[in-house]
Formats: sequence, C-alpha cells, structure tokens
Amino acid sequence: MPLTGKQKNQLRGLAHKLKPIVAIGSGGYSESIKAELDSALAHHELLKLKLPALVKADRDQLLTTICSETNSEVVQVIGHIVVLYRPATDPTIKLAK
Repeated sequence: MPLTGKQKNQLRGLAHKLKPIVAIGSGGYSESIKAELDSALAHHELLKLKLPALVKADRDQLLTTICSETNSEVVQVIGHIVVLYRPATDPTIKLAK
C-alpha cells in the first residue's frame, strides 16, 4: 500500500490539526504500545505518534518495526512526532488517486 506523493500531501494536511494520540516513552516499544497503536489506527486511520529522543538510525529502525508490525505507513516525520496511516476496513478518509 505505498502512498503516492499526492496522497501523502493530502494526509499531511489532515494530520496538521491532530495531537499525538500515542507516546512511546523511555521504556521503548512494547506489546502494550503495539496494541494501543493497532486500536488507534483501527479507529482513526491517521494518527500522530510521539517518539522518545533517539538518534536518527535508531528512530528509523523503530519506525520500520512499528510499520511492519502494525501494517501502517509513515506519512511524515518532524522531530519526535510521526504521522502514521493505515486504512480501516471501512475507510473514512478517501485518498486522491
């Protein structure tokens, strides 16, 4: 489900007003965080996630793990805030073609 540039632009616009729903603390990524992310993505489709202070390589590895385990895609990364998208079974967000 790779997103096109136009779709990412649309999702960034929708995510602008959102506040981070899930925050990963110093304890790191765990099963409870994964369950919370799955639940939030199923309900909202598009969400902001707050990451702990990590170096870029560790952050990228964490995002790869999160995306593969939750079947989501990174829309945008700004500092410690990440926007994730996963279409719901009955999507409310209609993506541009």
